[in-house]
This record gives sequence, C-alpha cells and structure tokens, in this order.
Amino acid sequence: MVARHRSSKNSSRGRCTTGVTTTILILTCGVMVTVANPDAKRLYDDLLSNYNKLVRPVANVSDALTVKIKLKLSQLIDVNLKNQIMTTNLWVEQYWYDYKLQWNPADYGGVDMLNIPSENIWRPDIVLYNNADGNFEVTLSTKATMYHSGLIEWKPPAIYKSSCEIDVEYFPFDEQTCVLKFGSWTYDGFQVDLRHLEEKFGSTVVEMGVDLSEFYMSVEWDILAVPATRNMKFYTCCDEPYLDITFNITMRRKTLFYTVNLIIPCIGITFLTVLVFYLPSDSGEKVSLAISILLSLTVFFLLLAEIIPPTSLVVPLLGKFVLFTMILDTFSICVTVVVLNVHFRSPQTHTMSPWVRRVFIHILPRLLIMRRPLYAKFSSNPRMNSLIYRSCHNGVIESGDYWNQQGLEHQSCTRSSTELFDSTADLNTSRSTKDETFSRDATSSMFNGPCQLHGSAGFISACAVDADDALLTPTGSSSRYVNSSVVTGITSTSAMHAGLRPRSGPPPLSDLPQPCSADRCLMSPGLTCPDVYMALEGVQFLAEHTRREQYTIRVREDWKYVAMVLDRLFLWIFTTAVLLGTAAIILQAPTLYDDRIPIDIRLSEIAAGALGKAAAAATPPTI
Repeated sequence: MVARHRSSKNSSRGRCTTGVTTTILILTCGVMVTVANPDAKRLYDDLLSNYNKLVRPVANVSDALTVKIKLKLSQLIDVNLKNQIMTTNLWVEQYWYDYKLQWNPADYGGVDMLNIPSENIWRPDIVLYNNADGNFEVTLSTKATMYHSGLIEWKPPAIYKSSCEIDVEYFPFDEQTCVLKFGSWTYDGFQVDLRHLEEKFGSTVVEMGVDLSEFYMSVEWDILAVPATRNMKFYTCCDEPYLDITFNITMRRKTLFYTVNLIIPCIGITFLTVLVFYLPSDSGEKVSLAISILLSLTVFFLLLAEIIPPTSLVVPLLGKFVLFTMILDTFSICVTVVVLNVHFRSPQTHTMSPWVRRVFIHILPRLLIMRRPLYAKFSSNPRMNSLIYRSCHNGVIESGDYWNQQGLEHQSCTRSSTELFDSTADLNTSRSTKDETFSRDATSSMFNGPCQLHGSAGFISACAVDADDALLTPTGSSSRYVNSSVVTGITSTSAMHAGLRPRSGPPPLSDLPQPCSADRCLMSPGLTCPDVYMALEGVQFLAEHTRREQYTIRVREDWKYVAMVLDRLFLWIFTTAVLLGTAAIILQAPTLYDDRIPIDIRLSEIAAGALGKAAAAATPPTI
C-alpha cells in the first residue's frame, strides 16, 4: 500500500511538471508572436489599405509591365492519343514588380518578406491558350510572396489538359511534341511584356524552358527536350502585338508494353500464315487454319483502332503491319483453295497437260529441293513376288517359282499370266470372229505341245486334259472333280463367265492328270474352247479394271504431287514476303535509330534519388 501510494504521488507530480512546461512554451510563443505580428500587421495594413488590385501596377500608363514566367513539371499524367489531350501537373511560376508594394524593412522591424493572399493583389491573367478543359486559368489561389523591393512571386500548382497534335505515323515507335502556350488574355504586348525567366538578351529561345528537378518519371514516355520560345503575333484587328511563351515538350514512347502485347503476337500470327502451306492437304484443316488466323488479326485490328486516334491523314505503323498481314492471309486463303482444287483432281475430271507435268513434276521439285519417293516394283513380301506355275511333264505334276528360276529353259510349255494377258490382248480387235480366231490361233500359240496353263493368286492358270481327266466340268455335271491343288487362279467370277463351277474333294486315283496335248484339249467334251474364251474374257476384264484402277491412282498421285509442289512453292514465297514485309514496315521507324539519352533521368532529382537508393540496395554491405 505504501509503495502504491508513492508511485501515484510521483505520477501526479510528473503530470504537474509537464503541464507547467507546456504553459511556459505557449506563453513564450505568444510573446514572440505578439512581438512579431505588430510589424507584419502594420506593414500589411499600410500596403493594402489604399491598394487597387484592378489597376495595372505601373507608374506611367504607357509603360509596359514585365512579367516573367517559368514552368516546373511535376508529373506527366497522361497522353491520350484518341482524344489528343495531354494531362500534366505543373507549377506556373510568375514574377513581376509592383512599385506600390515596396517598403523599407527598417521601418517595420526588419520584415523584408510577406506572404499575402494572391487574390488581394493585382495578378497577370496568364492562361493556357491551348487548354482542352473548361478551366483556362489557375483554379487554386495560393498565397503570393512579396519582397520589400516590390518583387512578387506567385507559384500556383495546376493540372492542365492541353490539346496536343498527335502524329501516329510510326505508332508505337513514335515521338510526340506537345506544346503549352501561355499568354495574357487581356493585355497586349505594349501593356504586359511577357518573357521567360531564364531568357537571355537578344534571344527568344530557352533550351531548358521547363524545370525538371522535381519530375516524377513517366512509365510510358521519356522526355527528350523541353525548349521554350517567346512569340510575338499581330492580328488583323489590332495594331498591338500579342505575346506568348510556348513550351515544347518532346517525348519518346517507351515501346516495351506495345512490343510485348501487340507487336510480338502480331508477328507470331503472321508466321502462322506460312504454316498453312506446310499443313497436308489431306488433313482438311488448311482453310480453317487460315480463317482462324484472319479472325485473330481482325481482333488485333479492332484493339488497335481503340488506341490510335481516328485520323484519315496517315495509317499508323502497326496498322500497316496488321493490314499487311491480313492481306497476306487473305491471299493465302485464295491460294489454299486453288491448291486443294489441284490436290483432289482425278483423270475422270481433269487432264494433266504436258507442260504442267514438265514444270511441276520435273523442273520445280529440283529447284525447291524436293525428291519424290520411288515406288517399289514388287511387294516386299517374297510370297507376293513369286509366280507359282505347275506343269505336267511325263505324267509328273511339277511346281516352282518363276522369278527364282529366270533364265532357265523348262521342258514344259508353261506360260505365265503376263504372257497369257499378252496373248489375249488382241481379242478386242474383232469380236465377231473371236471364237473362230481363238480356236485357230490361240490353240496353236497357247497349247502347243504337252502343256498346262498355270497361275498364282491374282493370275490365271489352266491345264488341258482329256475327257476322262477333266479339271472343270459343266455346271450340270456331277461326275467330275476339280483338283484344287492344280487349279489355283480361276476366280469365281471367271468360273461363272465360263458356265463352270469348281468341284471340291480329292479326285480318285484314276483321275490324276496325264500327259496332255492341244488336240485332246480341243476335243474334250467337258472343256470346250468357247468356255475357255469366256473365262479368259472375264480374266481380261479383271486385268483391265485393275490397270485402269492403277492408272487412276497414278494420275491422282501425280495431281497430289503437283499440289505438294505448289504448297512448297508458296511456302517459300510467303515466308520471303513475311520476312521482307515485316522488316520493311517495322524498321522504318526513326526512333529505332535514336540513341539520345532522356533528360528527365539526368535532371530529375527524384529519379536520381531513386536510382541512388536502388544502387545502394544492390551494393552488398561491407563487413
């Protein structure tokens, strides 16, 4: 309890001490204010008691009052390309002399400077001529600083929206120059002599017309130059000159954002146009890909139209590139339709001209470094490459591989299916005498000597036997058998053409084939010559159908190869066009070759401080 009472007593004593100290400070400040305020109040009353702020402060009415101005750029807020408006945060520094506001500091307790409300004194009506907003004047009336010599300093901040003529010819690699034109709205040049604060005698141009010491770096623009020019203009209505100070702000766009979000996607979509000609025609997606690319470019063109101003004077650089890509893609669609038309041609609809075959099959492939694969004459399967034959020689059935025994002389008069087709090729010459011609000529040429006609899968073979050992029987007979190991090539179609049907099951021993002759073949009642002719006619029909099918396939493959050559040709043409067009359009921007260092980085103390902090943070600490 004692300790708690002591602590509460000490805390109350400390509070009393703090209150006394605060009271002493307030009294001291009050004494100082009381001592300083009478002189400043007396000075303020003396200067403004009989002051008329509506009268221009000159001793002689014919004298001109010199007003000097200077801009301090704080921030480049926005440059609206579509509306052509530049928004800036400025300090409009104005300096002039007012002879009615002079005093002797010794008469007023050494007060040599006084801050007074600017609305209580005369001010030059300096306005922004090219203002794009409703407020032409400074809206915030800050206090003005008044010195004993009569010098008045007024530095009001303002946010101006000024009209700016935007040149979008090289957008987004563009460089813009926006002007801020300040002048007096009421007074002419004989009444108010408007000059730049840093203007030298005999010169009307100031290289560094805008103060960038407190400029916040823009994320979109680099400041390259800020000159100021004093202009004197005469109008037809008046003889007096009218003065203005024009501040030119030259800016260069930072292109990283547009390069990543517009240019690189457009270039990528442009090179997709080339891939249309690399896509196989059989995929069925060539036209779909080209139309998809065209739609993507249309979307980019609509996005671009929302950014750039709707001007008809010039087409922007990026607009030229997108338009070039759209035209290229449109041509690719047209060419793709032509290539697909060539790809799906057939001998039933089109005939390939000799010059087309020579140019697109023999000449252009060599120039385009193309090589057509050669088709193998026979299949890779050895069973498909062999032609099996069977012969009856001295009562013994023989078989073998024709291709494996090329160059050997067989004692039997075995004939391959190719020879059989050649021997029956003349059957189309005279249909009225085919039976007679077959019985007379074909007999002597095909069945000369003891022989059998043979074949493998896909070919025809037959054997002439006597009446007791017939291999084929008429459809109505049931006493004859067909040996399936001997007859291997006659198809069901051929049998139907011949009016015969195959018999299954093993033959009896008495029906084994014996040595045969052509006379006995022709005299056989079971296998007459017209029946053989009809069978051969069916075989010839199948062979002719196969030949025509192979011819159709070969011609279709030739048309497909011509389409492939056209695809490869246009692939190289469009690749060259895309590369040259992209380089010719993009590389013509002059800012790509501009190596000037922005002055805002060099003059801005804020930027220098930020860079210094970044460098200090990047430097490792010394241990």
